[in-house]
Amino acid sequence: MSDTQSPLAPAPSAAPAPDARVWPRELVLRVMPMPADANHNGDVFGGWIMAQVDIAGSILPARLSRGRIATVAVKEFLFKQPVSIGDLLSFYAQVVRVGRTSVTVQVEVIAERNPASPHVVKVTEAQLTYVAIDKDGKSRPFSIED
Repeated sequence: MSDTQSPLAPAPSAAPAPDARVWPRELVLRVMPMPADANHNGDVFGGWIMAQVDIAGSILPARLSRGRIATVAVKEFLFKQPVSIGDLLSFYAQVVRVGRTSVTVQVEVIAERNPASPHVVKVTEAQLTYVAIDKDGKSRPFSIED
């Protein structure tokens, strides 16, 4: 302890504090489901949509981590509307929390339907957490720079 530091003051933390900035919402992916992505009624499989959400959700953490990342959690996944062949899906992602080794992202999926008479609806949303990993698959700190 230095001469100017109070004995009651907390010791400096070795780990950086979680990032508290507000991150913008970004369009990270656009895709149109094809017949192979749907059942016999033309409804797109939920698992296919979940895979696309995971891809979209990983874009911002991959950019921030400057290296490998892995999905470690899906906090919630809400399907609000069915998705059909021919819907144009737009995936919007927003970083909601940055920790020492992990990033949590909110993903919203918007469908543009019926080009002759356009209709736009939110079809699903999810919150996913990704962790930065090294070449051996072990967690590592994010190196966020301005």
